[in-house]
Amino acid sequence: MNWIQVLLIAAVLGVLVYLLRSRRSAQAKAWVKIGYVLFVFAAVYAIVRPDDTTVVANWLGVDRGADLLEYALIVAFLFTTISTYMRFKDLELRYAQLARAVALEGAREPSPK
Repeated sequence: MNWIQVLLIAAVLGVLVYLLRSRRSAQAKAWVKIGYVLFVFAAVYAIVRPDDTTVVANWLGVDRGADLLEYALIVAFLFTTISTYMRFKDLELRYAQLARAVALEGAREPSPK
């Protein structure tokens, strides 16, 4: 195993530890954490045995393993982008509802003239 493989494995494990220890991850569903762990195992396996990604790519009709990983990264990026957009839209709606509730709670009837 060469030094770049050790560095990549350490980086992937560091991301896993960060995601599993963050507050938001503590509130995440169990399947999300399982998905993170499976992703780490797949990443470590691809780092240790990069030729196997080419074999899997050939089974799927892709020429190189690097191309297959790039396609998977594009799909993951799109999923993350859409998920983040949906989360921000939900938060925006919640803030608007909260602002309305606070405004209604502090509202006073107009005084007659």
